[in-house]
Amino acid sequence: MAANEEEEAVKYVWEGAIPLQIHLHKSEVASHPAPPPSLVLAPRIGYLPLLVSLIKPYFKDSLPPGEDSIWFDYKGVPLKWYIPTGVLFDLLCVEPERPWNLTIHFRGYPSNVLIPCEGEDSVKWNFVNSLKEAAYIINGNCKNVMNMSQSDQEDLWTSVMNGDLDAYTRVSPKLKMGNIEDEFSRKASLSSPQSRQGGTEIDVAGQLKTARVPVRLYVRSVNKDFENLEDVPEMDTWDEISYLNRPVEFLREEGKCFTLRDAVESLLPEYTGGRARTSGEEGEGITTEETDGTKETRGEIKVVRIQGIEMKLEIPFSWVVNNLMNPEFYLHISLLVKPPQR
Repeated sequence: MAANEEEEAVKYVWEGAIPLQIHLHKSEVASHPAPPPSLVLAPRIGYLPLLVSLIKPYFKDSLPPGEDSIWFDYKGVPLKWYIPTGVLFDLLCVEPERPWNLTIHFRGYPSNVLIPCEGEDSVKWNFVNSLKEAAYIINGNCKNVMNMSQSDQEDLWTSVMNGDLDAYTRVSPKLKMGNIEDEFSRKASLSSPQSRQGGTEIDVAGQLKTARVPVRLYVRSVNKDFENLEDVPEMDTWDEISYLNRPVEFLREEGKCFTLRDAVESLLPEYTGGRARTSGEEGEGITTEETDGTKETRGEIKVVRIQGIEMKLEIPFSWVVNNLMNPEFYLHISLLVKPPQR
């Protein structure tokens, strides 16, 4: 893939946004009439608390007296503020809803569900902590993050808050996170800012051996069979989501392309039972017989979403990593699966 095409892919990720329609919870309306909803365009790579400065002035004349403890919910489910907004949307809106209707609360923080959030400071702390985790996975240590100057850290964070890819590209190479050689084009430069993710190991002959890719996997299991996404039942609690924070061991074998399917199956053998069937595949037997005589139906991956894109599992994993990672160097993958049935 040409460098300018890779630049376009990363640019689309950074420019990705979700239209939100924010409603003030009816129990907190202290004015008559109730205020109409606020319309906000939320960056996919951003976080909900960073929108409060835009939303609060709109509702301030309708709020009851008291101290703010701001949080959001979707259909009654409190939204985890440390998950990027785009990931929340991909995970909770199986059938995409535009605008996405969220409710904002200024009172009654659900501390039994959400960890405390002190606004931008908490979000920044979460981002930097994720950056350190990613660096440790990729390089075996987080020295490059720890050794960044205060001004570079501020510039990096400001670039994420403002969605400024050019500013991010100027600062992020100082983290020395490495890259994964693109399966589409073996000519990718190790210094290319667009091919910026995943640590590599090179043997003495100069051949690419392995890489460790930081991945956060969000898996929603639905036992009910369905044909259309609109038939998927609504999520009631976060207990329905399995959250996995595991690196993918990227190993290239000569003549073989390591695909997104390979990555997912390496993370979820308990769901896929060897080779997962994807929704729409034909001609595959999906029942296996166990040694005790019982029969198990293999798991089926219904939907794979990354950055709002419904992915084909045969796509080279290297392209996904180099183009669809979030700024904290994690690849966030949302899965809707039908688990193995015995």
